[in-house]
Amino acid sequence: MSVNQSAPPVPPFEQPQPIYPGYHQSGYGGQPGSTALPTHYGTYNGPVPGYQQTSPQGVSRAPPSSGAPPASTAQAPCGQAAYGQFSQGDVQNGPSSTVHLQRLPSSQPFGSPPLAPVVSQPALLQPYGPPPTSAQVTAQLAGMQISGAVAPAPPPSGLGYGLPTPLASASGSFPNSGPYGSYPQGQALPLSQAQGHPGVLPPQRSAPPLASNFTSPASGGPRMPSMTGPLLPGQSFGGPPVSQPNHVSSTPSQALTSGTQITGPPGALPPMHSPQQPGYQMQQNGSFGPARSPQANYGSPYPGTPAFGSQPGPPQPLPPKRLDPDAIPSPIQVIEDDRNNRGSEPFVTGVRGQVPPLVTTNFLVKDQGNASPRYIRCTSYNIPCTSDMAKQAQVPLAAVIKPLASLPPEEASPYVVDHGESGPLRCNRCKAYMCPFMQFIEGGRRFQCCFCSCINDVPPQYFQHLDHTGKRVDTYDRPELSMGSYEFLATVDYCKNNKFPSPPAFIFMIDVSYNAIRTGLVKLLCEELKSLLDYLPREGGAEESAIRVGFVTYNKVLHFYNVKSSLAQPQMMVVSDVADMFVPLLDGFLVNINESRAVITSLLDQIPEMFADTRETETVFAPVIQAGMEALKAAECAGKLFLFHTSLPIAEAPGKLKNRDDRKLINTDKEKTLFQPQTGAYQSLAKECVAQGCCVDLFLFPNQYVDVATLSVVPQLTGGSVYKYACFQVENDQERFLSDLRRDVQKVVGFDAVMRVRTSTGIRAVDFFGAFYMSNTTDVELAGLDGDKTVTVEFKHDDRLNEESGALLQCALLYTSCAGQRRLRIHNLALNCCTQLADLYRNCETDTLINYMAKFAYRGVLNNPVKTVRDSLITQCAQILACYRKNCASPSSAGQLILPECMKLLPVYLNCVLKSDILQPGAEVTTDDRAYVRQLVTSMDVAETNVFFYPRLLPLTKSPIENTTEPPAVRASEERLSNGDIYLLENGLNLFLWVGASVQQGVVQSLFNVSSFSQITSGLSVLPILDNPLSKKVRGLIDNLRAQRSRYMKLIVVKQEDKLEMLFKHFLVEDKSLSGGASYVDFLCHMHKEIRQLLS
Repeated sequence: MSVNQSAPPVPPFEQPQPIYPGYHQSGYGGQPGSTALPTHYGTYNGPVPGYQQTSPQGVSRAPPSSGAPPASTAQAPCGQAAYGQFSQGDVQNGPSSTVHLQRLPSSQPFGSPPLAPVVSQPALLQPYGPPPTSAQVTAQLAGMQISGAVAPAPPPSGLGYGLPTPLASASGSFPNSGPYGSYPQGQALPLSQAQGHPGVLPPQRSAPPLASNFTSPASGGPRMPSMTGPLLPGQSFGGPPVSQPNHVSSTPSQALTSGTQITGPPGALPPMHSPQQPGYQMQQNGSFGPARSPQANYGSPYPGTPAFGSQPGPPQPLPPKRLDPDAIPSPIQVIEDDRNNRGSEPFVTGVRGQVPPLVTTNFLVKDQGNASPRYIRCTSYNIPCTSDMAKQAQVPLAAVIKPLASLPPEEASPYVVDHGESGPLRCNRCKAYMCPFMQFIEGGRRFQCCFCSCINDVPPQYFQHLDHTGKRVDTYDRPELSMGSYEFLATVDYCKNNKFPSPPAFIFMIDVSYNAIRTGLVKLLCEELKSLLDYLPREGGAEESAIRVGFVTYNKVLHFYNVKSSLAQPQMMVVSDVADMFVPLLDGFLVNINESRAVITSLLDQIPEMFADTRETETVFAPVIQAGMEALKAAECAGKLFLFHTSLPIAEAPGKLKNRDDRKLINTDKEKTLFQPQTGAYQSLAKECVAQGCCVDLFLFPNQYVDVATLSVVPQLTGGSVYKYACFQVENDQERFLSDLRRDVQKVVGFDAVMRVRTSTGIRAVDFFGAFYMSNTTDVELAGLDGDKTVTVEFKHDDRLNEESGALLQCALLYTSCAGQRRLRIHNLALNCCTQLADLYRNCETDTLINYMAKFAYRGVLNNPVKTVRDSLITQCAQILACYRKNCASPSSAGQLILPECMKLLPVYLNCVLKSDILQPGAEVTTDDRAYVRQLVTSMDVAETNVFFYPRLLPLTKSPIENTTEPPAVRASEERLSNGDIYLLENGLNLFLWVGASVQQGVVQSLFNVSSFSQITSGLSVLPILDNPLSKKVRGLIDNLRAQRSRYMKLIVVKQEDKLEMLFKHFLVEDKSLSGGASYVDFLCHMHKEIRQLLS
């Protein structure tokens, strides 16, 4: 009989459809459950997804006669001791019971699904009901042979037939399932359930091998003594689901267990989750003797009667069992291991196809011929030789490129190479630039292109002799022959209209409608600009910036200002014909800041006063961008517009918008329209801006819907940024806005840029993601590009690759620097090629893979229903892992989930993407928020998506106060929170300080300067500056976190059991989400089920 036998298409008679095979939704210890039939897991969509079974309205389960309360009851009223809205039985701060069960010896047969808990830990917050007394435990064990080789006897038919539920995730995974599923009293077992699946051999039980010893930061001390022996009636056991040795090589796996000696046949691996076996213990002939395999189409040995040795009487309910979350791969552990193993040594880029350290590891890079991972990261550093192999594996081949990435001070910026009037040396055929991989031949007189194999002559002025190895003797004197990244000064041939560019200009365009004046925004901004203009970006050691500045204010009409240095006072010119926009002045509009300082200061003082009494509420938008672009065109320079805008542009003008916000479209086929622009006018405007090198940065201050999906089109297509401050209030949001503005104005930008990615023969770039415009299939056009933006490129095969020569990428960016210099920045990267799938899986990088998959999905929602996008992500992930299982993993039980070592976090991270606000919005997420985040993620780098999808949770009171280094993170799950601690959570955009209700009074005093927890102001956004070690440490840590991120994270203080806690819990991504997203454990099961289906 094959263990991989496919499951029957229809469940057997009378068997409820399981959520996962074997998870029976019913009562507690023999009580009938809710009559509602479980829904299937697959859809993910809708308010009641497959993960969550709710009881029919008003029906509540009868409590069991003894033991614990039900695992989940009706919603707890606000303010009850339950955590926020979660129910009584959910363990909040750590696992549940005090009776500790340990994994059984390996020869113990079992037929249950995987997610039965193995080790429980003491509950910290809300323990379940009292554990059984020792007498009860003794009674349950009476008459059973305690021996690893003996099978558990079946209970009498009609008694509660126990099934484990999956781990009730910290947010309450299956609210309606008791810890043991059961049949109602007196009901005969369906044939196939009593027997496992017809024709399936009872799988051998052994403790699953672990990839690493995952230890819980919150596990709370040593484990209790354990009971070993056969299962009790009504109990089914499964081991922890994953963390396999991940078969990096196909050596037999080593099993690591906690405290259990593994015996039994070598190599027997536990089934972990099996669609074929609906999760019941196999029926045996008796307590003694070997287990017999069930025969197809026959009932149990003695239908309707207890088998010999079974325990009479109803089973005593045990406290709910929970899977030890440390047995599944932990992002925290993987990050920590990589830091320890790879953080101390510099990463030297000389070797082809090296996988760099993770983005979460601090490491130094030494450029020795390949671009630093700060510039380019790939989904895999060893790519399949053929397209068939790539199709089989389904691993996307992509590179996330950040051409102008800023480097830490210890690393040198790319060298600038000047080849004079002849310009940089290139291949005549494919136009690739000279790089370390070019091969010099014929004594150095010619070179062979490494991209297209064309043989080119070396110009006389570039000639140099070769040494005995065939290398040029000046290799290490020339960056382009020895470095992975470098810059060339471009000649006039690389410039528009064959003339060198002028230095760029910045134009500040300020909304002065009623909303902007009323909130104090205009006054705040004008005050800040007076000092900020001294910090415009400058080249190298230049004394002052070459950038010129101009000013426009607007509401329904536009006001231009002449700030020429010879004027005593600024002059205002009004353009009211917004349908036909023109710039009313040339001379005096764009000026040097130092020459016109007095006039500019006078203007910035006057603007808030001039419009102080305005009653104009309507604004225009497209004409403002049009005006800025026309001004740059007239000045014949590239530049950037800084737009400060407050409301939906409803005034009569080009680009006028209407309010089309409609939450009823969510989860329908029309949901995609919420992400699409209302009108095509903004796309054509963006196209004109790109042609002029006009980049747009948009600062939004909405009080209600402003249609971010449409307003962000021009910033998105011109390489700009969008910043959003909903319900802006000066006292609360001033620091965040000013910090973002300062960074945005000061950061180094390349203007009027074009980027092209060349590849060696065999692969080609086919798809691009990011904030840019493309007028053809190869050139990425960017009106502006800063050091935070990435361009993600996907590659496909167009020929067979060669293992020996590998594959090469060259990214060339042509841009104008802040000083008006035309430059070419070149990044080169060599990758390995493989004929074995195992080599592909050994050299993947999950963080980059998730970055690509998120961008692919977020673009997909523009044209497809969200459900379709979610399903395709799950399918692709299942195909990647099933291919590994089929082709690379050493043989093992089909019931075991096996993950490649470097992809063991793929399920947890993918689940975070699936639960994100774009693909599964909660009730509180606005349409504008979704559009904002969607365009933000499009150009994020790998480090940003890593923390955005899996936030960092840092305990603040665990480490000694004198230790000022960043505390080790804990997993993003509610059960990691202890109510006596304080935690910081950050995801690159948000920063929360969670305060437990039982925090020591001294800690509260030191941090908040109040005497008790109840006096802390919930929602506080600034910590008081106090002169004590704890206050200094926490404020220092917050400053440090903010310095690591490209946007200022506003602090929100959240008190345990406060209404703001729901917002905080949204970021605890390992738990089930309120919008229906699966917990990590549930998703892992679902993933395993998908993989099993693909394999069978």
